Amino acid sequence: MPQNWTKKELLSNPIKHVDITAFDARPIVDSYRKMAYSSRTLANAADIYSMMLRDKECAVILTLAGSLISAGLKKAIVTLIENNMVDAIVSTGANIVDQDFFEGLGFKHYIAPGSPEAPPVDDMTLRNWMIDRIYDTYIDEDDLRACDEATHKIFNMFEPGAYSSREFIDAMGAYLAKNHAKNESIVKTCHLKKVPIFVPAFSDCSAGFGIVLQQTEAIEEGRGQVAFDSGKDFRELTDIKLACKDTGLLMLGGGVPKNFAQDIVVAAELLNERKGGKARGDIGMHKYAVQMTVADSRDGALSGSTLREACSWGKVDVVHEQMVFGELSALFPILASDAFHRGAWKGRKGFKFAELFEKGAGTPNFVAAPQRRKTTAR
Repeated sequence: MPQNWTKKELLSNPIKHVDITAFDARPIVDSYRKMAYSSRTLANAADIYSMMLRDKECAVILTLAGSLISAGLKKAIVTLIENNMVDAIVSTGANIVDQDFFEGLGFKHYIAPGSPEAPPVDDMTLRNWMIDRIYDTYIDEDDLRACDEATHKIFNMFEPGAYSSREFIDAMGAYLAKNHAKNESIVKTCHLKKVPIFVPAFSDCSAGFGIVLQQTEAIEEGRGQVAFDSGKDFRELTDIKLACKDTGLLMLGGGVPKNFAQDIVVAAELLNERKGGKARGDIGMHKYAVQMTVADSRDGALSGSTLREACSWGKVDVVHEQMVFGELSALFPILASDAFHRGAWKGRKGFKFAELFEKGAGTPNFVAAPQRRKTTAR
């Protein structure tokens, strides 16, 4: 390899997203059923996901945590959404904004040369060149700042007030559909398919920089601010559980998205109790659940806690549940390809849950972007 790298050379080899329609993983999964350890748990998880899709009354909630889009999983997830295999998404902000919306704007993630254990360029040099590293991938920081500014621009289109992350993200999808229609994007596809996306920790990504810019400028210029309403996120996602008795979880990673998606059962029970129902029992637990993670359960943290443990909290049924301990970029394409080619989704109609909120009072009112002085993002 060259000894003297340039920034242009380091950012010259884009990540290519895996296409789950280009290969048929069914023979692999069939073989895995007769093996042991992670191979068998992956096969069982694939069967459970197909069961979710075959159950036409069951809504599928996908959760995303970890750097999945930058790793090359965007196209796989878009394929699931396009074919009515996902009905709602709960995610970290990085996946939805810094990675997917970022690529929807036309930017790329790049393969880093060498290995993370022996990188050809040290991280201080990357810092000086404004190259950000995620393990063995690179991002141009200048592009990320343009992403920050794009969220800032979209937030300024909202009238002052507090909104759920779903409302902002849907506006981001509309922005991509209008201005970058040819670029593949989860955010854009969900907007078009009426699949709501929730990011409970919305400030923890480029959207956070965008909201800081919007609020600071609004204060300085004496105009109204917009804000993220995490409580509204939780209420809206709970409305999905109330609207659909049977739900299934397909969880990639853990963290906040995992807990947020599981907790809607308890929130629905509390609302049901206020109307005279029982605190437990009237609202069904998540009927199906699959989690893929590298997190360990021994430290008591949520990311690696088992789905059977979640049953004790009244969140997940244990009839059809499976933990798969393994790295997502290697295992998820196999599960997704298997589900796509088995075809349990054929004839399944998407729930279009976004329409629940479009018909309500939560629909945002858009205003023309105000005339503002030129600013520097971040």
